[in-house]
Amino acid sequence: MDVRRAAERYPGGDPATGIESRHAFSFGPHYDPGNLRFGAVIACNEERLAPGAGFDEHPHSHTEIVTWVVEGELTHRDSAGHETVVRHGDVQRLSAAGGVRHVERNDGTGPLAFVQMWLAPVRPGGAPSYDIVRGIADSTPYAVPEAGAMLHVRRLGTGERTAVPDGAYVYVHVVRGDVRLDGEVLGPGDSVRVTDAKDLEASGITDAEFLLWEMTG
Repeated sequence: MDVRRAAERYPGGDPATGIESRHAFSFGPHYDPGNLRFGAVIACNEERLAPGAGFDEHPHSHTEIVTWVVEGELTHRDSAGHETVVRHGDVQRLSAAGGVRHVERNDGTGPLAFVQMWLAPVRPGGAPSYDIVRGIADSTPYAVPEAGAMLHVRRLGTGERTAVPDGAYVYVHVVRGDVRLDGEVLGPGDSVRVTDAKDLEASGITDAEFLLWEMTG
């Protein structure tokens, strides 16, 4: 079990334009050959956009991009014609496949914070696709078969417990609150990489929310 603290994330973005980013994996100018991926996960970025700020149209390919909004509203537009507003509780996935372009902006009046996770597909290529699930429930895992992965959203009250799925690779990212996992206390922005996870349990030290990726080998 490899614990990575929020303070260890690489800073990024462009604060002068209202974009602040924190990267859990090697990203952009922060190249670390020992931190390129874990299982299928190749990026876990915490993004904060001021009102009116955003990422102009840019390309992606051969990547499964899953977004979880923490606060505010994210406006998404892509070259396949999709335009949506993503809010807390929604799971958004853009399958870049052979290539797609998109725009991400904070068109609201308040701050926007979201977590964006990139996964490597099992097979490259194909046609891009888009999906959004509104208000996903704790008991409804979200499958990304293209990457051999499944996302679990966990919301715990103080003292509540939940089982961690067994798996070849399990990646946990704490969104809010404090969580205890196998004796480790985790706070917002902390993450854990578990190899060969078995019989693990997480509990809420406070009211908490975390994202958990269950991945095949």
